Amino acid sequence: MDYLPISMLNQLEYCERRFWLMYVLGEMEVNAPVLEGIQQHERVHEDQQERDGETTIYRRVYVWSDRLCVAGFADVVEERAGELVPVEYKHGRMGRWLNDHVQLCAQALCLEERTGRPVPRGEIFYWGNRRRERVELTPELRARTEEAIGRAFALLQAGQMPPPLDYRAKCRDCSLEGICLPREVLMLTERAESNGASTDVE
Repeated sequence: MDYLPISMLNQLEYCERRFWLMYVLGEMEVNAPVLEGIQQHERVHEDQQERDGETTIYRRVYVWSDRLCVAGFADVVEERAGELVPVEYKHGRMGRWLNDHVQLCAQALCLEERTGRPVPRGEIFYWGNRRRERVELTPELRARTEEAIGRAFALLQAGQMPPPLDYRAKCRDCSLEGICLPREVLMLTERAESNGASTDVE
């Protein structure tokens, strides 16, 4: 199986059905926030490498893990005092979910495998408030990240689109709500179950 793009772990951790729609079916709703996020990432990647005092800044760093079968780009990797710090840039503000943290942790796991150096922490910069959040890469977060990777490959091997979430707050904030149609699909599924029919509704 091909290596899984690290960015797709973010989608999976947010919603398994969103992951399937984007990764397997190639669905993408291009709206104003999405375009703004793309432009912000392009600005981040303008210079490949630079120095800021004692810190060396590497931009758009390709990382991968042969053990976990994931690969992708870290927006920025900063090196100072011998320590590597991955920095992920995100549109908006920090949400209530840990999907950004899982993506960042996967980048750190790849860096550790490639360099043989421990990466104890990372940072996430949110454009919405222009602040960095320090993320400690704890054993719990590392375990959650590896579990997400395993879950992604299990879903792909099963070959069936996951059902929608019954979680209106998440669905309301999802750019793919109009494609996923979670409420409509859940309603049809409930109706089919009540009638004793098949529930294979996608």
